[in-house]
Amino acid sequence: MRPLLRRLALLFALLVAAPALAKDGDRQAFVMQDFRLEGGAVLPRATIIYATWGKLNAAHDNVVLLPSHYMADASGYNWLIGPDKALDPARYFLVATEMFGNGKSTSPSNSLEPIDGPRFPVTTIRDNVEATRRLLQDELGVKHLAAVIGFSMGGQQAFQWAVSHPDFMDRIVVTAATAKTWPHGIVRLESQIIAIQTDPAFKGGDYVDPPKKGLEAFGAIWAGWLFSQAWWREELWKPGYPPGTDFRAVFEGFHKDFIPGGDANDIILQMRTWEQHDVGTTPGFGGDVKRALASIKVPVLYMPSQTDLYFPVEDAAYEAKFIPKVTFTPIPSKWGHTAGAASNPADAKFLNDHIGAFMAQPR
Repeated sequence: MRPLLRRLALLFALLVAAPALAKDGDRQAFVMQDFRLEGGAVLPRATIIYATWGKLNAAHDNVVLLPSHYMADASGYNWLIGPDKALDPARYFLVATEMFGNGKSTSPSNSLEPIDGPRFPVTTIRDNVEATRRLLQDELGVKHLAAVIGFSMGGQQAFQWAVSHPDFMDRIVVTAATAKTWPHGIVRLESQIIAIQTDPAFKGGDYVDPPKKGLEAFGAIWAGWLFSQAWWREELWKPGYPPGTDFRAVFEGFHKDFIPGGDANDIILQMRTWEQHDVGTTPGFGGDVKRALASIKVPVLYMPSQTDLYFPVEDAAYEAKFIPKVTFTPIPSKWGHTAGAASNPADAKFLNDHIGAFMAQPR
């Protein structure tokens, strides 16, 4: 039972398909000195971990960016990469990046004073986009992308790319995400942050030992939002568990071990990043999300999950009205938020079929 339980609990790391693929990726670190965040703070040594698959062609027009999602690493898009999937490394040069705060790229847990632990400044989606832009241009010599494809917080980054750098890519794909974190999503995130912080062991973020009880409460809350009501009611976890496994055993996996080894300050930082995202606050748009979305020049394949509780399909449908070249294709799934990352074979096929067809369209 344990391997599947971890698979479900770590859908954001997405070791759900072709796990060897991530090991085959060329994994590297890109370092920037004195990286200034949009909030004004400076990271003395900012590191972005990334992995690549395939090769850059002579025309430099086959690059696809895959920005990571919540607490994920560069393996987070294995479900999309392979000779039988939408992104064949024989055709594309794939670059998967890891966000600030995941514990590998620059994070509260791996930074030194005076920005260690709870003193680490909040990094925004735009900060992550800017760091990735420098990686692409300064390190890899990439000045244009065939596509940006993102799930969840990766989808937030894809939207931000299209608003901040409208001519940098040919198209974007967004699965299970929105261009703004709407208030109900902030309520969810705040409840999870509070769950961690109220553990006495948290000590304002200067904990000696991990705030275990707080992290367990965080996992329990997260479990209630990750999948749809139908997923729980119909016990869709059953095919991967031994006969007789009950609801309680599945729930306890989330409650006790949602992000194994995850650092509490890192977990909170990326939730703060998530909370603050709004393409409308991009410089030049004055907080107007409609105008920011209307500025997107490239074709957009927008694929919310029909049962997502994080990024409800109603919010996505509202945003889609303002995007000029949008193909709005909800994922018909009971797997909630995780449908956007191919958490089951049916959703994997749906995503790969539609993304593959979208990528094959003329520019």
